Amino acid sequence: MPSRLSTVDPASAEPAAKGLLAKVEHALGATPNMMRAMATSPAVLDGYLSFSGALSKGLLPASLREQIALVSAAENSCEYCYAAHHVLGARAGVSAEDLAAGGHAHASDPKAAAALRFARSVLRTKGFVADADLDAVRAAGYGDGEIGEIIGAVALNIFTNYFNSVARTDVDFPAVDLPITA
Repeated sequence: MPSRLSTVDPASAEPAAKGLLAKVEHALGATPNMMRAMATSPAVLDGYLSFSGALSKGLLPASLREQIALVSAAENSCEYCYAAHHVLGARAGVSAEDLAAGGHAHASDPKAAAALRFARSVLRTKGFVADADLDAVRAAGYGDGEIGEIIGAVALNIFTNYFNSVARTDVDFPAVDLPITA
């Protein structure tokens, strides 16, 4: 199925988009189709990169942010994001076992697993989590700042999931079958 939104060629991009795409290329060694599609509006790409960059300076490690991305992609049936975050998760040190389990909100580390279950609850309840969900993530050792970042990671990934679902972005990462979530 062809993409429904156009993409920007970094070589011929307008100056604002060209600068942003150059940052992506430098950071990732490639310019994924999602970023090329976002670059049709430099404001969209800049917003995504700014939010992602801010979270990268936070309390949660990259590996956990990648696992949260897998949960979000699975819950929102985003094939593009699920494939992308398998690659990015491996780069961030997520084990093959945890990559495979991530879509089900499972992780080998109990603390990470609690964060993933909380992220899934945020997704499924649209933020109206039960007190028990909040109590469980706190009992696993997460403070309010970390909980805020889990919510931030969920929100960022909802944006990319929805963007790619609307765009039907051509998947330029190795395909990974989405898990069936329950």
